[in-house]
Amino acid sequence: MKYKFSEKLKETIVIKRNSQFTMDIEIDGKVVKAHCPTTNRIGDIELKNVACLVSKSDDIKRKLKWTVEAISCDDLNKKNKNWIGINQILSNRLVEFFLQTHQLDNMVGKFDDIKREVKLGISKLDFLVGNTYLEVKTPLTTLNVKYCKNIKTKPATPFSSTDRFVKHINELAGSLKNHERAILLTVHQYKITERKEHLKSTNYELVKEILEKAMKKGVETWMLDMKFELDGVSLISCKNTTRETIKD
Repeated sequence: MKYKFSEKLKETIVIKRNSQFTMDIEIDGKVVKAHCPTTNRIGDIELKNVACLVSKSDDIKRKLKWTVEAISCDDLNKKNKNWIGINQILSNRLVEFFLQTHQLDNMVGKFDDIKREVKLGISKLDFLVGNTYLEVKTPLTTLNVKYCKNIKTKPATPFSSTDRFVKHINELAGSLKNHERAILLTVHQYKITERKEHLKSTNYELVKEILEKAMKKGVETWMLDMKFELDGVSLISCKNTTRETIKD
């Protein structure tokens, strides 16, 4: 079952990324500013003349009517592109939909209810499903897709914004004192076509140590891969990656 958008997205191109918050896109032969829904980097690609999918808002209070919902690293002329969803807020809506339609039962098992934005310690975690806490992450610093020959890349620089991640990992581990399970859920709003080495943060060793301690307490890692299309998003796979994460 597919998560359906209220209206189909429009395919166009990103002319360039101006800042963390905006991109120039082409609409009906004109260059228009659009909202960028992620403030973080998007892989190591140079966002110039890249295919994208955009949504339009009719809200008169919004300064920017268009939002870039997905990009593609495929050739501009390719018909069936592998779209990469970049709206990280959408991930929680997708996870909730796939939970409600019981497409993630192999991960969470039987449950009576789904709660959003659940307070745990000093944090708010994304979901409490039955007695399982879920924290959703949508990494975009590494894009696990093949690049067409026209995609230009730029040198990747280390990042250091991991405080929120570490806080949530510690809270997940702490939740196991009173709850049966806790899951760190990685969401890819795209189909993986090429595995790439993940870009490491400047404090990678510390984060790795904290993650390993949490997993020894029982925190699991799972991963969702999806197919992003003009009319909606469907689930490709739901996989337990706990053993792989421990090896890494």
